[in-house]
Amino acid sequence: MIAIMKNDENENVPVISSDLTFSSYVSTVKKYPTLSQEEEYMLAKRVQEYHDLEAAQKLVTSHLKLVAKMAYKMRGYGIALMDLVAEGNIGLMHAVKKFDPDLGHRLSTYAMWWIKASMQEFIIKSWSLVKIGTTVAQKKLFFNLNKAKKKILRLSSDQYKSDIDDFDAEKVAQELNVTTEEVKEMNQRMSGADLSLDTTSVNNNHDDYDSRAVIDILPEKGLNQEAKYMLNQEAAYKKQLFREAFTHLNEREQEIIRARHLVEEPFRLEDLSQKYNISRERVRQIEAKAIEKIKNYISEIL
Repeated sequence: MIAIMKNDENENVPVISSDLTFSSYVSTVKKYPTLSQEEEYMLAKRVQEYHDLEAAQKLVTSHLKLVAKMAYKMRGYGIALMDLVAEGNIGLMHAVKKFDPDLGHRLSTYAMWWIKASMQEFIIKSWSLVKIGTTVAQKKLFFNLNKAKKKILRLSSDQYKSDIDDFDAEKVAQELNVTTEEVKEMNQRMSGADLSLDTTSVNNNHDDYDSRAVIDILPEKGLNQEAKYMLNQEAAYKKQLFREAFTHLNEREQEIIRARHLVEEPFRLEDLSQKYNISRERVRQIEAKAIEKIKNYISEIL
């Protein structure tokens, strides 16, 4: 069964019991009605303006089907489906809290990012850091490698083939726009088993018997895990603040900021002045005003 309770932030939170199977959970959440756009807008306004917990609950429960669907698509990483659902529901609740109905988007469109981000973060934390790595390219490869492998193995003429070879790795690399070496390395990481750092290493040198855990003999050359975690959390929080601040810009401001700062090859002021049929100075002013809005929004939060 699904229970509704309040957390520390006074939100209504769906709590999943440990004995609930995914199929029975899906059957349960299908009973919650899908909201019309007008119903969704009115409920979201009540949440936004009055922090209405009942309205928030209706928005959450009406989108539990979406969370279950996304969790099923992200299966295959050795994570229990119901654990993914639980994490996705947390992301959904954050989306309901942050959703601005006046922007004209449906909640499902906005919530998908939060749901997927929550699930992916949980998957990454559940896997060994040694296996996954931390760069954007490695994370992208991690979440797409199995899908690409299955596609290639399905098309293979060898019915007993269970893993990709060098030729297949090159095809995967082309499809995912990464190097062949990165594909091979990630495939090896995901195929191997984790070695516990508590495993005992025995050194028996004549009469000198020494037994120590692997973690005790590994050299530490960088930041410890606590420091890395804090830095990663800080970076993630800053990105989240920027995304939220970005939604408070008008359409033209968003387009100019995106063109000037969020692409690999930024547009010149001259390019944008021709696109919008305004002067270069006007483009610069809009850009400066948008940046100031973002800074002000973030400073108010901090």
